[in-house]
Amino acid sequence: MSKIKKIDLPGQDAQVLLAPDFRKESLKINYNIEHAKRAGVMILFYPGQNDQTHLVLILRKSYKGVHSNQVALPGGKEEKKDNNLIATALRETEEEIGVEASSIEVIRPMTELYIPPSNYIVKPTFAKVDYLPQFKPQASEVEKIIPIQLEDLLLPSNIKPCIINTSYAGQKEVMSYQVNGYTIWGATAMMLSELQVLLKNIDLYP
Repeated sequence: MSKIKKIDLPGQDAQVLLAPDFRKESLKINYNIEHAKRAGVMILFYPGQNDQTHLVLILRKSYKGVHSNQVALPGGKEEKKDNNLIATALRETEEEIGVEASSIEVIRPMTELYIPPSNYIVKPTFAKVDYLPQFKPQASEVEKIIPIQLEDLLLPSNIKPCIINTSYAGQKEVMSYQVNGYTIWGATAMMLSELQVLLKNIDLYP
């Protein structure tokens, strides 16, 4: 953890490794983000039943929006009562998956990512708990909680191209993480790609 706190973040260079081609093109555009909405999400590590490091993802409910029924990190929109986007991520994590914010140890914020289709600036926060949580999905927001063993996420063989149907760009081939039967792509994959490069840079994983 001390190494993770001190090392420079790999940033957008790492995020773009899992970006769809059409997203790479959008990164070249100088968007006016003055009026963008803001959100905080949580990359939460915890010890699984086999004592292996896990992180938790969620499957969002189906709704009329660009991120309907997608695999995502727990988190959501900033509210006026939040002091910052770390506070947003902590609050939303407790609301969406039932992990008490007071039990979460924040390790460090990660690199912000602008998502053009929804006009959101999203800041991931890297954090951990030292116990196996009893997850409780928020009925209105979360279809399913998805525990992921970190080692499975980082297997090179689990990074594959796939065809997805987007609500804003039609059918596209994208790079994705394929884990436990789930496809993780888009902004979530880009944020996890930075995590993967960060861990590689401190020699935790190949």
